[in-house]
Amino acid sequence: MGLKGFERRLERAIEGTFARAFKSGIRPVELGRRLVREMDDHRSVDVRGRTVVPNAFTIEMSPEDHDQFTEIADTMTRELAEAAREHARDEGYSFLGPVSVTLEPADRLHAGSFNIDARLKEGQGGAGAGSLILPTGERIPLGERTITIGRKPESTIVLGDPNASRAHAEIRPHGAGFLMVDMGSTNGSRVNGVRVSHQELSDGDELTFGNTRIRFEAS
Repeated sequence: MGLKGFERRLERAIEGTFARAFKSGIRPVELGRRLVREMDDHRSVDVRGRTVVPNAFTIEMSPEDHDQFTEIADTMTRELAEAAREHARDEGYSFLGPVSVTLEPADRLHAGSFNIDARLKEGQGGAGAGSLILPTGERIPLGERTITIGRKPESTIVLGDPNASRAHAEIRPHGAGFLMVDMGSTNGSRVNGVRVSHQELSDGDELTFGNTRIRFEAS
């Protein structure tokens, strides 16, 4: 499922100008297929009984191919990371930290070949992986810092919502996961429609602050 979505999005991304400029012998979907295979081949079980898989991927390719990928590098690494997250959700895998994908040139590789180094990498401060997906589609990675949410201009996530309080809620690292804490807001904070003062977050939870809905993803 993740790979199909990745392939469709990449096909759209390299249409037009990208398609004319893109001459590499490596096709983006090949990278996606190898990346999820690396996840499957290097899965293990942690002390909590979770199936954990690599979350830090370095893709090496020839300098010639690396140059050809320059125009679409940001789009491709973003979509490869999303394909990894979708595959993890489909298979019930967990990550120890945020997913990252980088492209690097390697003189030892010839054009058309590539190598993927897949590693398990903990989040900063021991926090696990997690992201907040805003209504705009923007992804806010979570880590060891506390994320503040509200109408105050200095909030990490500033809400232009009159039904939200100035200091509405916080998302805090909590063990290997994250905790949503309401900061005494006027209209309260909800997780999956239920008003709570604090709640440990699970993958796919919908958080509501005033009339603003934000999705939490654990990968």
